[in-house]
Amino acid sequence: MRKLIATVFNYSLDGLLADEGTEFSKFCFDLPENREPDDPAHLDFLRSAYAHVMGRTAYESIAGAMTTTSTDHPFAGILNTGRKVVFSRTLTRADWANTAIAAGDTTEEIDKLRLGGDGHIVVWGGVSLWRSLMRLDLIDELQVSMFPYVSGEGTRLFDGVPASYRLDLVSSTTSGNGILYLRYRRHR
Repeated sequence: MRKLIATVFNYSLDGLLADEGTEFSKFCFDLPENREPDDPAHLDFLRSAYAHVMGRTAYESIAGAMTTTSTDHPFAGILNTGRKVVFSRTLTRADWANTAIAAGDTTEEIDKLRLGGDGHIVVWGGVSLWRSLMRLDLIDELQVSMFPYVSGEGTRLFDGVPASYRLDLVSSTTSGNGILYLRYRRHR
């Protein structure tokens, strides 16, 4: 059965996401050393995914960037050719190549993706999808890229999730620019 692995990019030391228009967002995206992924193992992890899962808002944002403005980004080749599933009850069509829309029951849709083999499914976000998957206890692993930055503003990822959600640390590594990559497994 495939594992569902949620990836959280651009997370601050004080537990906030880099929302557009914040100083933290500028730190994450405007400094060249923070924009480009420098970990070949992470690119291999993304490349070897069975599918890439997103909510509607994340899908629209990422699809727009990877197919028009950021086609030279290291993720573009991976995502443009990879299998993608967008979770939405309002989206009626998905123009990004290799994209299916999952509009049914979230647990049933995830169960369908998990069947059929080994490997992993990467959950890119957004926040509503992450929180929904946590409430349904569907996430097997959580990978967090924590930046050496105290933001003070942004979206709290873990608001509205179960009061008790135990994780076990699997690994922690750092990049040359101080980003801490944390990998947690859901304690079962």
